[in-house]
Amino acid sequence: MNLAGKKILLGVTGSIAAYKTAHLTRLLIKSGAEVQIVMSTSAFDFITPLTLATLSKRPVLSQFKKDETGEWNNHVELGLWADLFLVAPLSANTLSKFALGICDNLLSAVYLSARCPVMVAPAMDLDMYQHPAVQSNLSQLASFGHHILHAESGELASGLSGQGRMMEPEHILEEVQNFFKISSDFKGKRILITMGPTQEALDPVRFISNHSSGKMGLALADAFVSRGAEVFVVSGPISLNVQKDKFHWNSVTSAAEMFEVSAKIHPEVDIAVFAAAVADYAPAEVADEKIKKDSSILSIKLKKNVDIAFELGKQKKINQIHIGFALETEREAEHAKAKLKKKNFDLIVLNSAKVAGAGFKVDTNQVDLFHASGETVQLALASKAKIAALILDQIKTIPVWV
Repeated sequence: MNLAGKKILLGVTGSIAAYKTAHLTRLLIKSGAEVQIVMSTSAFDFITPLTLATLSKRPVLSQFKKDETGEWNNHVELGLWADLFLVAPLSANTLSKFALGICDNLLSAVYLSARCPVMVAPAMDLDMYQHPAVQSNLSQLASFGHHILHAESGELASGLSGQGRMMEPEHILEEVQNFFKISSDFKGKRILITMGPTQEALDPVRFISNHSSGKMGLALADAFVSRGAEVFVVSGPISLNVQKDKFHWNSVTSAAEMFEVSAKIHPEVDIAVFAAAVADYAPAEVADEKIKKDSSILSIKLKKNVDIAFELGKQKKINQIHIGFALETEREAEHAKAKLKKKNFDLIVLNSAKVAGAGFKVDTNQVDLFHASGETVQLALASKAKIAALILDQIKTIPVWV
């Protein structure tokens, strides 16, 4: 794929793999991309700014101040300029800064200002790469929706052999090309996503809810936006850090509120994704004052909440796609397939509460996908961002997709 017109910020950090950045820059330029390089000063020990400036045909940036005149390199403008922020190589040091939001140089400031998608290619020695702190930081970046180009295996600078080598420049180029190839495949599509838990009030200070964090729903919302869609989010109470201006964001509390807002949006969307963990029941009566501990037993009468996916499934148009989610603890496939049919879904995503690393609150997931056509697809344990991308790929195989 030709990258003509694509603007790429290329971050270079202090790793021996920085010498490969010269070749990567040549490949990106040859493919037609505009490349602006930002280096950490520690990268100077491995490759000179002059080399990369010559290849990129732009001055390499590394400091906030341009010169003694007081002019400065505006990290905000740089973050807004790019279509993609690619960091290759990404050292363990800079990885930790990105994961924690530490901002002590131009590169980290540009990262925190970037509104474009972020792609990173880590490079470090075998034991460093396998260290739990490094793997945790990579998972954290994946949870932000960033694209992780995992290190390749081979001989390392230390003399050891194993995973840690920065992905080869030719392979990185392929990843960049594939990214732009799919970055507009949902352009023109309008998406409704329900996400997070609902809270059903008992009294002014207590409520009934569940453990949903909203992470899977947010990963899906980010994936749709990154691929060109217009996304309408209806979210229950969550504590995630969300860049809400990317979406048409609607915050709700109860199941009744979620249904009311979703029902207004639903007729105008192409795809509806019901990822929220909606409370099945709510207190029949809400106390006006805080309920006191007057007895050892408290009985609460519950009423059934509206089934949002079921009700909107009855209103589904012939050209609309509905995606459902099911979290089960027993007879998982049987229950998921029953919901698929009952709620008029085109595809249902099954989580098992028994699988380690899947389900609520964690950054990873392992799911089985059941299509209305009868096809079943199993997705291995991976980051929720990756699972979201694979779910979008499956949506494109649904017959009514156009």
